[in-house]
Parts: sequence; structure tokens; C-alpha cells
Amino acid sequence: MAHGVAFCLHAGGLCVAIPLAEQNLGPLTLYHPLAALRLRRLVGLHLFKNKQVSLHDMSDNKNLAIAVVLSAVVLIGWQMLFPPPQPPAPAPSEAVTQSPSTELDNVAPLDTGSALETQAQIKLSREDILKQSERINLRSPLVQGSIAVKGSAIDNIVLTQYRQELDQNSDDIVLLSPKGSELPFFARFGWSLLAGKAALPDSQSIWTKTSTCQDLSPDCPLTLTWSGPDGITVNRTISTDESYMITLEDEIINQSDAVMTLAPYGLLRRVGLPKLENFYIAHEGFIGVSQDTLQEVSYDSVYDDGDQSFTSTGGWVGITDKYFMATLIPDQTVPVRMQMRADRKAAVQTYQAEYTAQEVQLGSGEKAQYKHRLFAGAKVVEFIDGYADAGVSRFDLSIDWGWFFFLTKPMFIVLDFLNKLVGNFGVAIILLTVLVKIIFFPLANTSYKAMSRMKALTPEMMKIRERYKDDKQKLQQETMELYKREKVNPVSGCLPMLIQIPVFFALYKVLFTTIEMRHAPFFGWIEDLSAPDPTSLFNLFGLLPYDVPGFLMIGIWPVLMGMTMFVQQKLNPPPTDPTQAQIFAFLPVVFTFMLGTFAAGLVIYWTFNNLLSILQQALIMKRMGVPIELHIGNKAKKPNS
Repeated sequence: MAHGVAFCLHAGGLCVAIPLAEQNLGPLTLYHPLAALRLRRLVGLHLFKNKQVSLHDMSDNKNLAIAVVLSAVVLIGWQMLFPPPQPPAPAPSEAVTQSPSTELDNVAPLDTGSALETQAQIKLSREDILKQSERINLRSPLVQGSIAVKGSAIDNIVLTQYRQELDQNSDDIVLLSPKGSELPFFARFGWSLLAGKAALPDSQSIWTKTSTCQDLSPDCPLTLTWSGPDGITVNRTISTDESYMITLEDEIINQSDAVMTLAPYGLLRRVGLPKLENFYIAHEGFIGVSQDTLQEVSYDSVYDDGDQSFTSTGGWVGITDKYFMATLIPDQTVPVRMQMRADRKAAVQTYQAEYTAQEVQLGSGEKAQYKHRLFAGAKVVEFIDGYADAGVSRFDLSIDWGWFFFLTKPMFIVLDFLNKLVGNFGVAIILLTVLVKIIFFPLANTSYKAMSRMKALTPEMMKIRERYKDDKQKLQQETMELYKREKVNPVSGCLPMLIQIPVFFALYKVLFTTIEMRHAPFFGWIEDLSAPDPTSLFNLFGLLPYDVPGFLMIGIWPVLMGMTMFVQQKLNPPPTDPTQAQIFAFLPVVFTFMLGTFAAGLVIYWTFNNLLSILQQALIMKRMGVPIELHIGNKAKKPNS
């Protein structure tokens, strides 16, 4: 491209024009969604209107150096330097930030004192702790666990379809754990007394099993009862479905002479935090829906800035990890007050999601009912959407589809369909790559034709540069005249590709956040498409008997991606300046190292996308009569005078 015009940044066709003072730089392939937009804001993008180019008198090498440095900065640290804006603070009418109050503690109390075990106090294993209390087993196709008779706490949920590690002998995922374990995480439901005087069941109450079933299962609900000294009786029926939903139906009976006001509540408590991804693209922390609006709040936000509460009819509230989630679901037909809280007095960071339903007045001899639900399991799209369709308000929002959800979810549906069709997620990714290429074929053709026209003008532009190298104003004028005469717009090859930015970001989101990708194998050494390629160039891909540091884990697929990037770059005309040529030649190596830490599924996608792009560009160049030269030496040559 000409002096002061542009070069392109694109990931499989993603392209942005950035002003540079150099001619015929060709498209530089930068592999990161939205990185180009960040770079555009930093260095200033001058779009061309009416085929006119705004040219600047600035140092060629200075401009190029700035662009290259900023490219690396954007691609390596954009998620740290430019995090997405935090969710807006809730409107006062819907959400209130406040510290725990005495009244609130009476509704859904935080355990304090000895109930919050510190890490130093943990002496027993999780298995030993479970053996210490009387329990009723929970058995379903996807879940194994138990419910404590004391407090009727749901505090033992193991997901039998998912392992902690890739190793076949690795333990199953433990989602909920009892107090005293390494990371307690449990749910409890009950009734709070707002007016009157009577004993109600709490975390220390012993419930009596009244059902004949030995275990709780989808075919056999569990019934428990509790009777207090003041004439209050609570009958509880617990049932589970074939996946991850547990339902509790409470009936409370007032057999005393007093009138009392009660409110049903549910709470979900986490003591200590598990290992977090800490990557903004996948939310981890509090999550919920109030008034059909998604609420995502980080642990730090609640701990540092104060508890948050929301009022809603319907909705839900819970705590989510990247792939797994526990969520409290109240009756969707009556108002509830939901809270996201932190116990700042506890020795270990303690967090609680809770709701309190609309109060009921219970006279002598009267009864009331309330139905709670608890989702505790993997965020499988099929299950999540099924519960949303069954009436859980916007439960589909519990999977973070991102800003481009209107593209992300359909893309996942296609990818999941292809996976079920071919039986391999890696092959499905390759087929999806082909489909995306077909959809954007017209746009890509426009881009590559423009590049080919620019390449055909390379000899003329080099002559102009050599002839007017000491007269920048004349150089600009002659360059613009050449474009006008040949009817070439320097950015016409880039602008059509901007439309693809949301598509590539959506695919990046799908491959990074959906549990279907977790531990999904491809072929050969790739046993987990959601993890980086486990091989390394620096121990000859495992042939040498030593481990290498993490930053040197450059696997076979990242190397293949770098090679395809190198070839794609060399299909375009080389920079005429030797310094610039050396910098551009080094960039495939830089991005090979960067992509070494990316999920293998993403690298496979980009590699095959590059291969298809190379083939498409070569065919267009051949059709247009443009010589296909890879410029392996990438040396700038001066034209003959």
C-alpha cells in the first residue's frame, strides 16, 4: 500500500485499516478477536471517504514501530489493560447496596463463630466429615450425593459425568460440600419468623424421614418432617429430576393458639474460594436474574463495595464457576427479595446468595405452602434451556454468551450439531470453519481482489517511491494519482472484513466458555480441545525427557498455525524498507508463542482458516493474472531507474 495509507489486521479475514507511512505492506494477520478495534482506537484509524486518503508527514519507521509495538501490547495485554466495563449499578428501585442488618440476619442468617471453620481447623477429610452425620443418599443418572438429616442441608453433590482432571482416574467434580470440609459450599431452606413467638427449624434441627424409600432418586421422592415445642410442624418433600434440579416443597402448619408472620427463604453459602480462572470472558461469582435482567457481580465487588439486594417477581440467584453452578430458584409467581452477601467478620472469605419470599400470616390451625428449587450441576446448554422453557425466568442467561449472544448461541448450536453428526468436536470445528468461509466468501473475495490489485501496482509504487523519496508531498500526490488512474481504493480490501469481527469474537466465546468443549478430544495428542496443546517445540514435542517452562510450551498446532500465517503473509507484496521487512517477518514467530497458551480448539480453527484463506487468495491471484510469489527472502528490492 502507498505511503500513509494502511495495512490490515485480520483473523481469518478480520481486517482493519491503520495509517502507516509505507507502501505495499500487505495484510498482516493478527490472531485475536477485537484486538484490531483496540489498536484502531490507539493509533487512529483514518477511513477513506470518496476514495480520498489523508496522508501525514511522519517518519516511516516511527509509524511502523508504533503500530507493531501497539499490536503486541493489544494482543498480549488487552484483556488486562482494557477490561470490559463493569455492569451498571442497579437502579435504586430494583437494587439496594447495604450492609447486613439484624432484621436480615433473622431472615436468612449467616453462620458465625465456630460454624465457619478456618483452613487451619480442618483436620478431617471430606469423606470422614460425611460419615459423622446421619444422611440420606441422593442417586440420579448424573449426580451422586446425600442430604444431611441435621438441618436438612443439601451439602453433598458430586457430578459423576465430569472429572477434576483429564486423567481417567481423576476424581469426579465435587460441587457441594459440608461444613468442615476444605471448601464448604451448601444450600439450606427454611422459614423465618417475622412476628409472633415460636421455634422454627434451623441449621441444628434434626428432621425425621417419613418416606419408605431408602434413597432419594428421580423415581422416589424423600419426605421429612419436623415438629417444634410450640406447635409448629413442617412437612418437607424433596424430589430430583434426571439431571441437576432438586425441588423442595414445604408445608408449614400452625397448631398453636398464636398468630404469626412467616417468610420462606433459601440460602446458598460458600466458605473460601476455589481456584478461579480470573479471565473476564467467563464470569465467576454471584449471578442471578431480577425483573428479567441479568445480574453478574464478582466476589470482590460484594466483599469490598457492600452487599447487593434485588426485588423481583420470579428470577433466581446463585453462585457460578466457569462450567458449574449452584442456583436458588424461588416460586416464580410471587415477589422475592434476593441478596448477594459477604461475611466480613469470618476468618475465611464467606459468601452467601439468598432469597426471602413474600411473608405470610398464619393463624391458629392454618397452613401455608412454598416450593423451592435448587439447580446444582454443569451448565449444559440443553438442560439450561429446558429449565428456561419450563418457566424459570431467563435461566438461559446463566450461560455467558457474551455481547454477541445473537451470534454466539446459534454458532454453538451449529457446532454442537456437527459434533453429534461426526462424533468429534475437533472435526466439528473444522467443518464450522468451512461453513464460516462459505458464508463470508463474497466478502473475502472482495478483500482478496483488492489485495491482488494492490500487488499488481507494486512495481509502479516502488518506482514512485524511489523517484520522489526526498519529496514527500510529491510522493503523496503521485501515489494518489496512481490510485485514481487505476481505480484502486487502498482500504477496499479491509473494510468489508470489519463485518466479521462479531463472528470471530462469538466463536472465541463459544470455544472458551461452553462445557461441551471441556475435556473434548480431537486426534492424536490433543485430548482436551479447551486446553492448550500439551506438546512443546523445546523438548522436540516430548522426545526429550525433560519439562519446559510454561511460556515455552509451543505445541505442534501453534507451530502449524505460525507456518500458515507465514505463508499467508508472504503471498502479499513485501515491504520495500528492509527494517520493516525484518519486523514483519518476525511477527509469525511472535504470534506462535502467544497462541501457544490458547485453547487447542481455537488454534485448530485458526490454522484451518488460514489454509482456506491461502487457497482462496491464491486462486484469485491466479485468476487475475497476478504472479504468486512467496518472497521467502522478503528483501526489499529497488526498481530499476
